[in-house]
Amino acid sequence: MTPGRLLLIPTPLGDGGPPLLPPEHLREIQRLRRFVVENEKPARAALKRLGHPGPIAALLLQRLPESPAPAALDVLLAPCLEGEDLGLMSDAGCPGVADPGAALVARAHRRGIAVVPLVGPSAILLALMGSGLDGQRFAFHGYLPIPPSERAAAIAALEAESRARRQSQFFIETPYRNERMLETLAQVLAPTTLLCVACHLTQPDQWIRTAPVARWRAEPLPTLGKRPTVFGFLAQQ
Repeated sequence: MTPGRLLLIPTPLGDGGPPLLPPEHLREIQRLRRFVVENEKPARAALKRLGHPGPIAALLLQRLPESPAPAALDVLLAPCLEGEDLGLMSDAGCPGVADPGAALVARAHRRGIAVVPLVGPSAILLALMGSGLDGQRFAFHGYLPIPPSERAAAIAALEAESRARRQSQFFIETPYRNERMLETLAQVLAPTTLLCVACHLTQPDQWIRTAPVARWRAEPLPTLGKRPTVFGFLAQQ
């Protein structure tokens, strides 16, 4: 029996705008009946937006545990070993990128299952593309520490690394802490460091701005609200 494939399905980054997937990939997704998901409710909503013929409620969705053991991953991948294709979905964006789905992808490789990443939106890459920062040398750091002193120390350390390596630094924040993060960046970073804020990408109200920190300090900081935002900066020599 030929094993099925694990299809990595990028999901929309928000509630507005088109799905942003090629038609041939939409057709692949629309014929699937089994999915491993980060959370069921947003996954079903995304599948509806992606035009899955459904019925959506009858699709088989299994949630990926936060820290799955190999045996649990094997259970999730069992349909592939029985010849059926399986979809993997994040809550938003690309599975496996700043996402727990990477564990399932790694296990699929161990079990000899073909992994097929589909084309779709990634907030991290879209922010990098639109930032104007160095796209040859960059790093993504996920979430920075929450306590203010630790967060400030982490930002300072990343700025020093950026200056030494000429490396763009990117990270995200829980949306309700967006504005505190921006305030800290404006306070801690050097005036000449280029700071990028990429907010609500692919949505009708998206915006991206890159400017020296001195300019951010000279004007009222924008209201980010609880909209998903990617932050990036590049220290100047």
